[in-house]
Amino acid sequence: MRTLLNVIWVVFGGFWLFLGYLFFGVIACLLIITIPAGVACFRIAGYVLWPFGREVVPAPGAGAMSGISNIIWFLVAGLWLAIGHVTTACAQAVTIVGIPLAIANIKLIPVTCFPFGKQVVAGRGIL
Repeated sequence: MRTLLNVIWVVFGGFWLFLGYLFFGVIACLLIITIPAGVACFRIAGYVLWPFGREVVPAPGAGAMSGISNIIWFLVAGLWLAIGHVTTACAQAVTIVGIPLAIANIKLIPVTCFPFGKQVVAGRGIL
């Protein structure tokens, strides 16, 4: 079931969200000081491309720097990526088949806004 949901996800919005994360990741890697944001963006891009069957958990040992980085991230990229998730969720929620995808999209917003101090692990997934 997870594979089927992931394939439907990629076709109906996941690929475009993935490209958005790649775009912001490449932009973040242009400067040396923002490379950690680029790495976080690439990590989330893989999760956004194939989200069902994985989940986000707090990373052990995340310190105060992850909190500061999250604030900067939110202002620079997190807000715009979250708007992309909301827009995609609204489009997906138009059909009955798209409702689980829209719910999954909304559940991705917290990690989109604040990715530092989090890690993606295999688990029960988004739903």
